[in-house]
Amino acid sequence: MKRSDGYLLKDLKPFMKIIPYVMEKRSDSQNFSKQVFPAESIDKYILEKKQYGYNFSYMHVFIAAYVRLIAERPQLNRFVMNNQIYQRDKIYVSMAVKRSLRDEGEETTVKFEFTGKENIFEIAEIIDKNIDKAISYNEVTDTDKLAERVMSMPGFVKKVLVRILKAMDMYNLLPKSVIDASPFHTTMFFTYLKSIDTQYIYHHLYDFGTTGLFAALGKTVKLPIVENEQVVIKKCCEIGYTMDERICDGVYYARSFKLLEKYFYNPNLLESELVQKVSKFKKIESTIAQ
Repeated sequence: MKRSDGYLLKDLKPFMKIIPYVMEKRSDSQNFSKQVFPAESIDKYILEKKQYGYNFSYMHVFIAAYVRLIAERPQLNRFVMNNQIYQRDKIYVSMAVKRSLRDEGEETTVKFEFTGKENIFEIAEIIDKNIDKAISYNEVTDTDKLAERVMSMPGFVKKVLVRILKAMDMYNLLPKSVIDASPFHTTMFFTYLKSIDTQYIYHHLYDFGTTGLFAALGKTVKLPIVENEQVVIKKCCEIGYTMDERICDGVYYARSFKLLEKYFYNPNLLESELVQKVSKFKKIESTIAQ
């Protein structure tokens, strides 16, 4: 049976196909990586855009960069279910947000949907609209509604229901409405720890759902950086990544993170729309519209 959130990849090499049988769970296949780079290019960009009326934050720039990266590097948008590798048609980014920053503040989640062609202005609009709705006490997200339905049931029923949902997901029987509402069925989870002045972490991947990437942006810190053979102290960003190694190999991940740095050092590149062309061999070719 087909899935609503992706299609089965049938033309993979045998070695790639066997890996999900060796590492059946996402928690079995977690790899961790840290990325550090000077923050001055992002600070400069945010300040420049503020003069034109755009209130960008690190969150907007980072999510825009990740969306662009995943659009250009489609293997990052794969997931494993029931030992099979699938490819998504769209890009999804999930986040946990608090309705207030008090200790007792209620937490909810948002899931942004992108085509991958959006520029940073369009992405920022999608982010702000969804977060404003999520943190409003007058609004209830689809995730909240789903959680309320499950938690309204007796304890033993909850356990059975969750097991049933996991089994349905494994055999591609989970309704589209549940997948759309679930923050765990997403391309990546983004944790904006900088907003609460906390250092980056390596967050675990969830065995429930399809999340293959987790990025945790911590607060900026001053670190020694080598420039022109001189050690200088600079304000830096630190990001902790957790990755499902079954969706692509190490070389692909390494080249992807290298490409990501290009957007961090020059966020202006995110202002152009990404145009994707599909060749007769079904390989995605990406160009940036001028």
